[in-house]
Amino acid sequence: MRLFAVLILIGSVAFGANIKWEKDYASALKQSKQLNKPMMFIVSSHRCHFCVQFENTTLKDPKIVQKLNSDYINAIAYVDENPIFPHDLYVGGTPATWFIKGDGEPLFDPVMGAVDPINFAKALDVVSREYKKIKK
Repeated sequence: MRLFAVLILIGSVAFGANIKWEKDYASALKQSKQLNKPMMFIVSSHRCHFCVQFENTTLKDPKIVQKLNSDYINAIAYVDENPIFPHDLYVGGTPATWFIKGDGEPLFDPVMGAVDPINFAKALDVVSREYKKIKK
């Protein structure tokens, strides 16, 4: 019986990790400002092969999920759902991952494409370091 409980716990940790998403761009920006955390904002599409790949691999990786949930405010908008977000954040390709300050200004140009977990973790480290410099 204990073995079964341990297996359930391990399975829920390994497969149950999900990113905490804010409901929309405006609420994510508000949280970013209030909590003094950078916002990760993804422009995606349900019909985009690379978007689906990115969401099913990198954004399901437990280390990435943990980092995003602890250090970022997260939001995603699907262009095929007519979302409301600043038009200048749509650069014509998806997925486009933006890192935004609480004032709405991007920290960098977007990270484009289905970035693998190892390289995405490196990008998150760069963003975190740069954001700490700005906060000072």
